[in-house]
Amino acid sequence: MDPVLYEMAVTLRHELHAHPELSNHEVWTKAHLMSFLRTHTRLEVVDRGKWFYAAYRTAPEKPKIAFRADFDALPVEETISLPYGSAIPGVSHKCGHDGHSATLAAFAVEVDRRGAESNVFFIFQHAEETGDGAKECAVLVAEEGIDEVYGYHNEPGRPLGEVIVHRGSFQCASKGMSMYFTGAPSRASDPGLGRNPAFAIARLVGAIPGLYRSEDYAGLVLCTVINIEVGERAFGTSASDGVLRVTIRAQHENEMDRLQARLNTLAYGLAAEYGLEYRAEFCDYFPENVNHDESVERVCRVCEALGIPVHEFEFPKRGSEDFGYFTKAAKGAYFNVGAGNMTAHHTFEYDFPDAIMPVAFDVFRGLAGVR
Repeated sequence: MDPVLYEMAVTLRHELHAHPELSNHEVWTKAHLMSFLRTHTRLEVVDRGKWFYAAYRTAPEKPKIAFRADFDALPVEETISLPYGSAIPGVSHKCGHDGHSATLAAFAVEVDRRGAESNVFFIFQHAEETGDGAKECAVLVAEEGIDEVYGYHNEPGRPLGEVIVHRGSFQCASKGMSMYFTGAPSRASDPGLGRNPAFAIARLVGAIPGLYRSEDYAGLVLCTVINIEVGERAFGTSASDGVLRVTIRAQHENEMDRLQARLNTLAYGLAAEYGLEYRAEFCDYFPENVNHDESVERVCRVCEALGIPVHEFEFPKRGSEDFGYFTKAAKGAYFNVGAGNMTAHHTFEYDFPDAIMPVAFDVFRGLAGVR
């Protein structure tokens, strides 16, 4: 990345950082990125509502390769002092999506200037944090006949500029599960006359660790208690309703489904024992993010040619990423770029390191065959 383009990317990143928007509400962000591309490139820029893409078309017979960046922020207060700090109370870019989008926008400028051996699509995606953005964007794969899709994420705690890959299931599938129990109220002095769900929920929480023993599954499986609510702050009334919220995740989607079924079976049994009604609701679904071996190998070859160090994870990451919708639709790979010794994502102190943008940029450049 030449110095002028790097400064453009940094400026854009800081502008995005100062104006963060939550998932499915990224109106200014999308408009600003589209304006940047229309100002600095001659690419076809297509508005798809909550998201958009740009296209570089060289010849119909050439390969079609796509690159994706996310652009939503988090409901986290900006507490560190930055000259480009968030201007939106309670919202900030604490996962680095501002950097991902600035990298992809700079790469689009490079492809427009120099050309490429492939037809290149630049996908700017909304709502990664809630797991529903990629599902909407992935329709482009079939619409355009895209052959491969690539993306990257910054990775705190790994050496700055190192590329991290994994073959197969790179990141876990996950979903939020809300488990509702309804009984009947009574006077607090006569709890036996009511049906209080607290005891069923307590037993369910206690049983959770036994539901995902490693010997029962082929890959990683985990259930995390997120929230418990029982009754109201009314000391004269025994509780009559409650909810247990958990996040379930697994390396393989079918094993997440098995864990969900075991939770439901236990919950229905406890509800019957205590005379309660039970129902479950789900949200924030993320598919497993599976890298294709051939695409991972391409990333590794590009890094080797550029002298970029590569580290291959032995095990998949516990965290989730909705990029898996793209690799269900086409070959592709998702890789990480080391962000150095800094705090983790989703923390108050986090800020995307501008210095890693040229690394991802160069990998994208090699994959697309930029001239």
